[in-house]
Amino acid sequence: MINPGDRNMKWLDNMLVQPGSKVKLDEIDPSWTGPFKSKKEAHKETRKVIAEMDELQQVLYADNSQALLIILQAMDAAGKDGTIRHVLGAMNPQGCRVTSFKKPSDEEMDHDFLWRIHRAVPRYGEIGVFNRSHYEDVLIVRVHNLVPKTVWSKRYRQINDFEYMLARNRVRILKFFLHISKEEQKERFQDRLDNPDKHWKFSQGDVEERKRWTDYRDAYETALRKCSTREAPWYVIPANHKWFRNVAVSSIICRTMRDMKLNYPKVDLDPAGIVIPD
Repeated sequence: MINPGDRNMKWLDNMLVQPGSKVKLDEIDPSWTGPFKSKKEAHKETRKVIAEMDELQQVLYADNSQALLIILQAMDAAGKDGTIRHVLGAMNPQGCRVTSFKKPSDEEMDHDFLWRIHRAVPRYGEIGVFNRSHYEDVLIVRVHNLVPKTVWSKRYRQINDFEYMLARNRVRILKFFLHISKEEQKERFQDRLDNPDKHWKFSQGDVEERKRWTDYRDAYETALRKCSTREAPWYVIPANHKWFRNVAVSSIICRTMRDMKLNYPKVDLDPAGIVIPD
């Protein structure tokens, strides 16, 4: 096992949403880079952390008694796919599964809003990554008035109860809101228009949703305030700089996996007493 040494990771707590605290996203600098003065410095740390994560994942898989669920939410173009590619792409795909939640199917609509989510929760020994999640049912549903307030307003408590149940059944939960500025989003949308290789990423719907920036901000602030708990904390990750986003997310995941006290399983085996035949 890699010895993590005494690397100071207290800066990670600056991004933690304390349970019950108010969140004002306009007061959180999306260009903050923590202790890192340069992209090069952050890349170096990211490589160290991802190498450690790789080893910890092997122990998680072998131990097979706990699971890790990582939830990614963000405004459009904030970098959910990039985070999955750069931070989690180094993991062994045998024990890491990504689920992207889009518009519910007819079958999913015939169940409660958490039904499709529970089916995708990782098994013990696995890491599960949600690209969007059950939080869409207090975000897009709220912003577009898809169900009455009397319905979606009760879902915060239901989400907390659901996540509490998972945590009590040895599923560790990390939730990341990738925080970019409205100006940065515009630049990224423009880049998708200017680069033919990125046209596939652009949708006219992105422009329409951007008009609802303030509504989404308010919805996120409520979700972050009501649903950051000790068992399932939210982190607001400044994501204007992709290199900082990567080092922040990977460092929080790595610290959490260390805290899971993972160990290879003990096996009743005496290697000295076994002879491999020719």
